[in-house]
Amino acid sequence: MSSPPLVLDGLRPALLLDVMGTLVRDPFFDEMPGFFGLTLEELLAQKHPRAWVDFEHGHIDEAACMERFFLDGRTFDVAAFKRHVAAGYAFLPGVEELLVELKGSGVEMHALSNYTEWYRLIEERVGLSRYVEWTFVSCETGVRKPKPEAYLLAAQKLGRPPGACVFVDDRAVNVEAAWRVGMPAIVFEGAESLRAELRALGLP
Repeated sequence: MSSPPLVLDGLRPALLLDVMGTLVRDPFFDEMPGFFGLTLEELLAQKHPRAWVDFEHGHIDEAACMERFFLDGRTFDVAAFKRHVAAGYAFLPGVEELLVELKGSGVEMHALSNYTEWYRLIEERVGLSRYVEWTFVSCETGVRKPKPEAYLLAAQKLGRPPGACVFVDDRAVNVEAAWRVGMPAIVFEGAESLRAELRALGLP
């Protein structure tokens, strides 16, 4: 299966961007386990399997997620944990420069992100909204990728068919889900390759 073509029919294209692992470094792999003195594998084995996902859906708030974070119910300094995680947020190499170029060329950009209300910590840390609107974050939409509704809702809210949007994500499963609803999509493998692929589509 390959990406469907960009079909604009006189519409301006909208660029829908994953955030974690695509635009911004994801602290889940290093900072989160490191805070507890665990490896990533140990953290995965000890954390609650649903708490963070429920937080990303907006089904539970931060307090409930932190209470359920570990299967054994252990407590920890949540404020210190948040500070430690937030310190890990940073633009991935070359990404901010690419966003500057795209915004300067008038490309409309929106986040399409599976994340919790901690996206506000990302905003405080890197100021993503200077380039990309925080339009579709799962904790507020209630839908996570790769559910088809995540892509279709975004296109509908932007007043475009899926074919007039371009989606970018570092996870192939999310990109393939976009393809299945007729949305052109690119697997993020770095800022330079993304720049080339966007140019091939005529963006900017």
